Amino acid sequence: MTNFLQKPLPVADWVENFTEWVTNTFSGFFSVIQSGGQSLIDGVISVLNFVPPLLFIAVLTVIAYFISNRKWGLTSFTLIGLLFIYNQGLWTDLMSTLTLVLLASLLSVIIGVPLGIWMAKSDLAQKIISPILDFMQTMPGFVYLIPAVAFFGIGMVPGVFASIIFALPPTVRFTNLGIRQIPEELVEASDSFGSTPRQKLFGIELPLAKNTILAGVNQTVMLALSMVVIASMIGAPGLGRGVLSALQRAQVGNGFVNGLALVILAIIIDRFTQYLNKPKRKAKTGQKSPMKKWVIPAAVVAALAAGIGFFALGNKEDDQKTINLAYVEWDTEVASTHVLGQVFKDMGYKVTMTPLDNAIMWESISKGEADATVSAWLPNTHKAQYDQYKDSLDDLGPNLKGAKLGLVVPSYMNVNSIEDLKGEANKTITGIEPGAGVMNAAEKTLKSYPNLSDWNLLSSSSGAMTVALGQALKNKEEIVITGWTPHWMFAKYDLKFLEDPKKTMGDDESIHTIARLGLKDDKKDAYKILGNFKWTKDDMESVMLEINNGTSPDQAAKNWIKNNSDKVAEWTK
Repeated sequence: MTNFLQKPLPVADWVENFTEWVTNTFSGFFSVIQSGGQSLIDGVISVLNFVPPLLFIAVLTVIAYFISNRKWGLTSFTLIGLLFIYNQGLWTDLMSTLTLVLLASLLSVIIGVPLGIWMAKSDLAQKIISPILDFMQTMPGFVYLIPAVAFFGIGMVPGVFASIIFALPPTVRFTNLGIRQIPEELVEASDSFGSTPRQKLFGIELPLAKNTILAGVNQTVMLALSMVVIASMIGAPGLGRGVLSALQRAQVGNGFVNGLALVILAIIIDRFTQYLNKPKRKAKTGQKSPMKKWVIPAAVVAALAAGIGFFALGNKEDDQKTINLAYVEWDTEVASTHVLGQVFKDMGYKVTMTPLDNAIMWESISKGEADATVSAWLPNTHKAQYDQYKDSLDDLGPNLKGAKLGLVVPSYMNVNSIEDLKGEANKTITGIEPGAGVMNAAEKTLKSYPNLSDWNLLSSSSGAMTVALGQALKNKEEIVITGWTPHWMFAKYDLKFLEDPKKTMGDDESIHTIARLGLKDDKKDAYKILGNFKWTKDDMESVMLEINNGTSPDQAAKNWIKNNSDKVAEWTK
């Protein structure tokens, strides 16, 4: 018993091995789902984006008017809310988010209602399925991203997969509850009249349980919407990506606008589903229900839109003129990726720039899901990821030299070396995202320096770290952060790196361009530009500082390109 308590069970290894086995065994099946699912999602998004935004808003407002029984509350909110989202330039993101929510909710209902019926009909099924639903509901949503990426790669498909797992339980539970709550007298009466199980289910049980089931569907839709931000971590586009970007870069305004857009969408969806669940007023004899008048026209419009959308899908862009750049949502990588992306756009390429978690970024390039990244810090910061995937990557060499990691303090602090640290800053180092290379180096530093044995490393995000730094500088307080250069904070603040006698934070580094294997043959011109892409710390910091001062990354990239046409000409020659 003592040995059992002292030696933990290798549960993590079991799960890793099982996931790897499933991934390898059913890779073909997952590939088909990923390909088919992505085509379906692209089709839905194309259809939604094909409809002019103002027409879409007008139609949805009219529907809101009739679905709410001609009440102006929901109608006005729908009109004003959608116009606000359109005004803020978030319409395309809204359509991507709406697609994810609708598909995840629809699939959850298709799976959940039959499961709920099964639970209602079988006590054994209820005993087996109930704890599984408990597990699905209580497990943090972030955990579902890990197998989702392993099975389906990056993008919308794994986002939908994770959303289904997270959002499915309410539909199952409410369907089971609704059927079980039907009075036994009605069921017995149905049996006495000789109803078949099918007639009893569709003629009595489901109609009587409809309100309860729709309440579960409402909760499923809301849970699917709550996964939007989490799914953006694995490349799912939409409003969630804006929220995540604002969080990581501490942009309160952008975060609020994207968050408010999500709130507007959530309220509209919630009210629509609630009104659908309300009892309808009986129309007078001979008078058609207002909603019925709209059924056929709405169906025709939907069919036409679908046909036009799928027709548009047939005209695919030349694959040679597309490029997918992956990056980590750090200030340095936002700057370099948007500058290079804008160069590709100016040359007629269709450019996709996908922000990802660091580990997922490396995996996506190794699998060929992304074409390249200009965000690889080598040889130290990303050493673990490079060693893991180097055999399935193409290293095009450094695009920027002289990068550096270290512990950074304001210049007014009376310390110059890591060995000088004693009780400053409450013995806390303020860091960024857990798992980042600079955080791993900081953990190694805490273990290597005896004077830091009782210090703490506080994880946050790169944006939160710079906010904490700004507040400390404003109040002349002590702070120790995990820093790196190039970074706009060195251009804005008076800071210094602490000397690192033991070199635990690493020596000078370079930022490399990494491409997927085969890009050199598939897209020779794009590969050549990636190989020619090189700039300096001053170049990068000027773009970063402009972005930090409020300029959008796209505009800051355009400004730098305009002022450095000679360098861009070297990249594209």
